[in-house]
Amino acid sequence: METNQYTNINLLKINPTLQQIIFVVLLLVCMTSFISPPIALLLGLVLANLSGHPFIHLNHKATNILLQISVVGLGFGMNINSALAAGKEGFLFTIASIFSTLILGSFLGKWFKIENKTSHLISCGTAICGGSAIAAIAPVIQSDEKQTSVALGVIFILNSIALFLFPAVGHWLDLSQKEFGLWCAIAIHDTSSVVGAASKFGPEALQIATTVKLARALWIIPVALITSLVFKNKSSKVKIPYFIGLFILAMIMNTYVPQTAIIAPHLVSIAKIGLTVTLFLIGAGLNLNALKSVGIKPLLQGVSLWIFIAIGSLVAILYFN
Repeated sequence: METNQYTNINLLKINPTLQQIIFVVLLLVCMTSFISPPIALLLGLVLANLSGHPFIHLNHKATNILLQISVVGLGFGMNINSALAAGKEGFLFTIASIFSTLILGSFLGKWFKIENKTSHLISCGTAICGGSAIAAIAPVIQSDEKQTSVALGVIFILNSIALFLFPAVGHWLDLSQKEFGLWCAIAIHDTSSVVGAASKFGPEALQIATTVKLARALWIIPVALITSLVFKNKSSKVKIPYFIGLFILAMIMNTYVPQTAIIAPHLVSIAKIGLTVTLFLIGAGLNLNALKSVGIKPLLQGVSLWIFIAIGSLVAILYFN
């Protein structure tokens, strides 16, 4: 996660060389089949707050690249026809949840007296796809490093909690894989935790969640264009998530190119390892310095929006789907 300062917490007072060794060992552990995505995130959190992250300045870029590669790899395990069906089903939920969340976020930002750009970034991160949405919207509104960092901090804190909370709630409510896939795609902020939570629930949940979430991510483009008008900034370029096109291409190959079956299972296995490592890196970027920089009011806005979208989408899925 990107913050306004690349400071480490090193409670154990470990020298830099040993820090690097510990980091590499834990990274290798997360590349084994014994570590689940939630445990990888937890290992990253422990590392960040005890021995420190020796490569914190590279963490944000590495996380983004690895997540995108992993998502494309997961496409080789999915059928394009099933994915299109899931995408159509989640379309109305997506539109309703995105715009209701953005409107509520605007009101909450004014109520909590949060700086306008910070409030909008938190709303966009909750409504669309977490850190990716914030990264795309930030240059459009020309937010400064502090505003972007606070919004990212809020989103990643709640995103980390969701990775543990949602599967437990899903089992407690006895949700079907289809229901859980839709729910976590709409209500969990970032693609990494959506895929991590859904993969623990089942293969059908994973396919639905990944497809709906990536379709949702495309809403970055119209939301960014609307944002540029609202903030009267027509000169900024909108970042288009091109990796989604590669994900679709991977699904098409897996569906219509029989030869892909030879390597597809291996690519999916590698992609799942990549996702686990991604969550480890996200956890490793969440040290106490990053958490303290958030502040109580932006966190209250983020929590309120998250509760709204989580409960609202769950009710809609259970009673109107």
